Amino acid sequence: MNKSELIAAVAENAGVTKEVAGKCIDGVVEAVSAALKNGEEVALAGFGKFEVKERAERQGVNPATGEKITIAASKTVSFKAGKSLKDSL
Repeated sequence: MNKSELIAAVAENAGVTKEVAGKCIDGVVEAVSAALKNGEEVALAGFGKFEVKERAERQGVNPATGEKITIAASKTVSFKAGKSLKDSL
């Protein structure tokens, strides 16, 4: 499902126009992004939890040359599905 399909589904389920649904989805994405940038976790009851995790520096291999390289430490977003979502699958 891409963004336009999600907007159409939300509009149909909520009984609103696609324009309103699109603005709502954009608002949710912006709010979640802002919270994660501030180091907060975002928990949606029954759906799941988004959080920022730290990745340590590690060794890797350049597949083209076989040369060993150091991959820098970084941050990544993690999602853990909630019980209701897991059970529905």
